Amino acid sequence: MKNSEDLIENTDPSINSLKKLVDEADRIVIFTGAGISAESGIATYRGAGGLWTKYDPEKYASIEYFRKDPTYYWNFFKEERHAMMAQAEPSVTHRAVAELEKQGRVSAVITQNIDNLHIKAGSKRVLELHGNTTRFYCCDCRAQYGLDEVKRLADQEVPVYCQKCQGIVRPDVVLFGEMLPANVIDEALREAKICDLMIVIGSSLVVYPAANLPYEAKLSGARLVIINIDATPLDSVADLAIHSSAGEVFPQAVGYES
Repeated sequence: MKNSEDLIENTDPSINSLKKLVDEADRIVIFTGAGISAESGIATYRGAGGLWTKYDPEKYASIEYFRKDPTYYWNFFKEERHAMMAQAEPSVTHRAVAELEKQGRVSAVITQNIDNLHIKAGSKRVLELHGNTTRFYCCDCRAQYGLDEVKRLADQEVPVYCQKCQGIVRPDVVLFGEMLPANVIDEALREAKICDLMIVIGSSLVVYPAANLPYEAKLSGARLVIINIDATPLDSVADLAIHSSAGEVFPQAVGYES
């Protein structure tokens, strides 16, 4: 990481604007969505080529359907999820966020993602609003399982059964029809209200209540930056909205060199 003042002149104006906001901030919160992980090979949900064009989210991501037929999720896991998660590496943006946190500039990373890449990149304080798809647990006895272990079990039989009590094993994520973990959303809201800069990276800001956090930060007096390829509903209230991929903007603005 080099000092942002060392960035070359004549940079894209939006990068210079972001650099200035970062330099002026004392307590930064990073809020991320699927777009930050697209550069790591993790498919987004919406849009062309998104997971929801290949698999029915009302089946693989629904707690009601999981209870009815867990084999749909586990077949999706075998065909798509395991390889995606096992092969994915943090993007340059994930690493830049982790380095900024290491410097004491970032107080928390709030993420809608379930891919574990912030933690893999080295971020320490990650508030996972929707859980983590590399972790699993038994619905009955709550025994915990890791990614590779459930892959081995899924290769033998689906759905995956607990090795201790024979209950059904499920991903440690928030499925449709379930509430976000109250302790995580409460802590994320607290961080949103006390930060002086929130940077949204790669979120469409259409999934609530998570998408309300940037608005709460703005209402509490923080500056708000949105970096997303497509426009979002909060662009009009943001101090800076940049419609580019995160990897083209964020690392350069904070002076990160991989």
